[in-house]
Amino acid sequence: MITPYATRLLKGDDLRHSLLEFIQLKKIQSGSLLTGVGCLSQAKIRLANEQKILHLDGPLEIISLSGTLTPKHVHIHISVADGEGRVYGGHLVPGCIVSYTAELCMIEYNNLNFECKYDYQTGFDELVILKRD
Repeated sequence: MITPYATRLLKGDDLRHSLLEFIQLKKIQSGSLLTGVGCLSQAKIRLANEQKILHLDGPLEIISLSGTLTPKHVHIHISVADGEGRVYGGHLVPGCIVSYTAELCMIEYNNLNFECKYDYQTGFDELVILKRD
C-alpha cells in the first residue's frame, strides 16, 4: 500500500520547489518525506509559531528533513548545521539552495489522498486526510 521514491537534487536547485515539482511529476496524491541529506549554500527557514523567516548563509549541512506531501503543498521541517556545528530548524520555505547535492527518500500512500485547506483556528493551511476508494 506504499510506493517508495528517491531523487537526488543538484547544485543550484531550490529544495522546496524541486521537491514539489517531483511530487507533481510523479502524481503523488499523499506521501511522506522520510529522509533528506545534503548541503545548502543558503537556507530560509520559517521559525516555529512565527511569520519570521531565518536567513542563513552556507555552507550548511542538512541534518534532517521530514514532512507530508500533497499534490499542491509540501509541509516539511528542516534542520541544518553550520560550520561551527550550530543547529537551526523550522519550516522549509523557498530559498533553500542546494550547494553540492541533496538526497531525498519518500513514500506514497496508495490508499489515501492528502489535501491542504485553510484552518481558521491555526491561521495556516493544514492537512486534510481522505481515504481513496
